[in-house]
Amino acid sequence: MNMYKLLEQTASKYPDNLYLVRENVSYAQFVELVKARATSLDKAGVKKGDIIGILSHNIPEFPITMFAVWYLGGTVLLLDTNLTTFEYDNMADITGCKMVCAEKTFVYKTDKFKFYDITKKDGKKDPELKPAPVEALDVATMSFTSGSTGTPKVVPLTHFNLTECANSLEDMAEWFKAGDTLYGFLPMYHVFGFAVEILATLHFGAGVLLQPTVNPKEIMADFKKYRPQVIPAVPRLWEVFRNKIIDNVKAQKKWWLVSLILKYGKTMEKIGLGALVRKVQKPILDVFGGRARLLVSGGAATKPEVETFYERLGLTFIQGYGLTETVGPICISKPIKKRFPFAFGGPTSNNECEIRDKNEEGVGVLWVRGHQVFGGYMNNPGVNAEVFDERGFFNTGDMVTMDKNGELHFAGRKKQVIVLDSGKNVYPDELEGLFITIPGVKNVAVFEHKVKDKTVTYGVFSVEEGVTMEQLASAVATANKKVASYKWVTHFAMTTEDLPLTSTQKVKHHVVRQNLVEGKYPDRHE
Repeated sequence: MNMYKLLEQTASKYPDNLYLVRENVSYAQFVELVKARATSLDKAGVKKGDIIGILSHNIPEFPITMFAVWYLGGTVLLLDTNLTTFEYDNMADITGCKMVCAEKTFVYKTDKFKFYDITKKDGKKDPELKPAPVEALDVATMSFTSGSTGTPKVVPLTHFNLTECANSLEDMAEWFKAGDTLYGFLPMYHVFGFAVEILATLHFGAGVLLQPTVNPKEIMADFKKYRPQVIPAVPRLWEVFRNKIIDNVKAQKKWWLVSLILKYGKTMEKIGLGALVRKVQKPILDVFGGRARLLVSGGAATKPEVETFYERLGLTFIQGYGLTETVGPICISKPIKKRFPFAFGGPTSNNECEIRDKNEEGVGVLWVRGHQVFGGYMNNPGVNAEVFDERGFFNTGDMVTMDKNGELHFAGRKKQVIVLDSGKNVYPDELEGLFITIPGVKNVAVFEHKVKDKTVTYGVFSVEEGVTMEQLASAVATANKKVASYKWVTHFAMTTEDLPLTSTQKVKHHVVRQNLVEGKYPDRHE
């Protein structure tokens, strides 16, 4: 099995089901569009084994081009739309990418690769062009998980990894049906968006309503017009939706009634007041179009009160846990009685988890193994030896516990990756590599920190005597421009003292963070 065969299999089973909902394109029609795009790419020189980048928002040409690359036996390099030309050039160099299929707004002058206009109209398909022979263990996608500078980690995922992830999503079959519409505004270059918008829809024969922007007015208009049954989003957006709903209800002077239903709704249903409960819930559920059945959250931990809010409205709220290295959701929560907040379930089919090195509170490191787990970072044997054990288990670096229902709970990160409120990942190593080259900077520590209840990427700089805050701020601002804006360090502290180091001369980030909290670095730029 490979990704193109999976598409053909779903199209033969559900030929008339809509796949691209907004464009009114059925599965059968989508396959024809893929063949036409494959013909165009073949003429442009794409061959089996080529690395082809995709740099695009969520437009129909994204999945069409991706499947066309697979049709030709190529590998798709998934590129974040928020990066810089400097980063794209590095990514192409590292992976050997020869062509990037991009929207015109992303095109720039470069000698690293050729651009192909992803919105270019295709001609007729070549009936003589057949799908390339692709093995299950051939690489289907590549993604960067630690930025594009310094020593990046490139995750190759095989067709086997992807199709097995699609199969494992059968765990959601109770709430996800053939013919459903899934709202697709999560970027497809990110593993969460890819897993739900490509793999889940293919598995269930469902459609995806692609939305290239995160404009609230457009989203609400889509909900009203297309009435999706399945809506995935990052926790921050679920919180925004909840707050807007509450503000709207309060403005109508109805919060007393809604809060009553949220608190006692299930009890009221048991004593025969179900009609009243549903009457109060209806205008709120209509915000999502009135047909929403399943809400999916991933990318970061959801606040307990946010999760509870939606469940008490009668919606099924599922949390997933995963990494790029596991094709996203390797654990999915199951709505059960007496469910604990922050639970992200147990491993999906054909995957397994172990919690190791537990402390007295039962918190340990999560290790995973299974069909969805990648085979190792590209050209990085040193790191691979560190993160895999002799039994094939992969160290996620995340700290978890397990409750009495057998569901896992996120407890923190052992590794230092920073997850912003938006769900985006920031990698300290990449930024520290940029900042250490600033004249006058002796050392730097970058870590996750809270500023006014907001998660930010924070830096503490050890500088030479005579370096001023103004000089440092200017240099940091210049360095920031080399990376995507969401990675920028705009909050930092400065000290002339040396930062605490381990015996191997690595910065003790946890000590630096504690020093910051205790006010030992008063010279701050916030």
